[in-house]
Amino acid sequence: MNFIEELKWRGLVKDCTDYEALCERLKTPTVIYCGFDPTADSLHVGHMQQIILLKRYQLAGHTPIALCGGFTGMIGDPRPTTERKLLTHEEVLYNAGCIKNQLAKFLSFEGENSAIMENNNNWLGEMNLLNFLRDYGKLFNVAYMLQKDTIKKRLESGISYTEFSYTILQSIDWLSLYRKYHCEIQIGGSDQWGNLTSGMELIRKVEGEDVKVFGITSPLITKSDGSKFGKSEGKNIWLDPQRTNAYEFYQFWLNTPDADVIDYLKRLSLKTPEEIMGLEKSLQEAPEKREAQKALAAELTEEVHGKEGLEKALRITETLFKGSIMDLPAEEIKEGLQDAKKCSVTDGILLIDALVEAGVCKSKREARQLLTQGSVQVNGEKQTSLDFQLFRKDALNEEFTILKKGKKNYFVFTF
Repeated sequence: MNFIEELKWRGLVKDCTDYEALCERLKTPTVIYCGFDPTADSLHVGHMQQIILLKRYQLAGHTPIALCGGFTGMIGDPRPTTERKLLTHEEVLYNAGCIKNQLAKFLSFEGENSAIMENNNNWLGEMNLLNFLRDYGKLFNVAYMLQKDTIKKRLESGISYTEFSYTILQSIDWLSLYRKYHCEIQIGGSDQWGNLTSGMELIRKVEGEDVKVFGITSPLITKSDGSKFGKSEGKNIWLDPQRTNAYEFYQFWLNTPDADVIDYLKRLSLKTPEEIMGLEKSLQEAPEKREAQKALAAELTEEVHGKEGLEKALRITETLFKGSIMDLPAEEIKEGLQDAKKCSVTDGILLIDALVEAGVCKSKREARQLLTQGSVQVNGEKQTSLDFQLFRKDALNEEFTILKKGKKNYFVFTF
């Protein structure tokens, strides 16, 4: 199968302009771009499909442009429901710098078809209102813009002129990249289709009807149970290691439901179709081995957190579920137990009282029963004494104590 046919097999093609001509164009190297608005100082796993798509194009010999919206980020792409919070210019520029560092983990900025990092503040930031209205605003028909899905969804609830103008600004981005790099292809999620076609129209009107450019979108990733992709326990899974550590990132992918994992492998993994079909067979024949989930988690964790990050995630995972947690350094214990229930206790408190205060047990009677049964470990050691006390001097780094109830339930006591 050719490049686009493989993208279709992977579920990465929803809408495409002039499919046959695009297949022909991709037989030789070209330039392709995708935009990322810096509305936060980190991208999250919801952005990974487009990032890895850029990487796929680069591996196929094309030149990818990652466009950071240093200017449009101050407005924000219209959301389906409400206006975005406006950021200051300084906030947007800071976020743009952070995102550039994250994208560098995926794309190669060296070699013959080295990736290009651009910022639309470089051209939009120099434009005044008169130039915007005369040179570009007159080329956009309001009736045409009102038919775009992102605009239509907001008409009832209301949309400001600021967000209404976003599609014009994104169109100018593509025109600017076409003029500077001869960028012929723009990719994006399916919600970007209206912006892509608007950009194509602007290029044709300004550069001439014989100019050929292409837009291609991919379906947004969804979960089979209908819940939102990209969150764990209500929290975003970020690409910034300071926001989401390697263990938490690995666990997010490891816990992918069987119903979703092959779809995610097709969309996000660089494994060959044959390798993915092999993992699909394993899933069907021995789902308890979770080989597909392990392969997905390992590949994406190494991509984002590096080899050392993956090794740490595997080490914490193995230790938490099979070994002694005390074999880990204190910092890795904290990472592994980031979501464990935490309770502040007084220095010298009886373990029985701490069990009740932390909600591990409902009563002292239940706490005494747990201890006498040998079901409680403190910092890796079984405790059965009813008189056992917790002291700060015995805590890890004199900061926290780990309590384990049964085989898998962990609690963190801080002093």
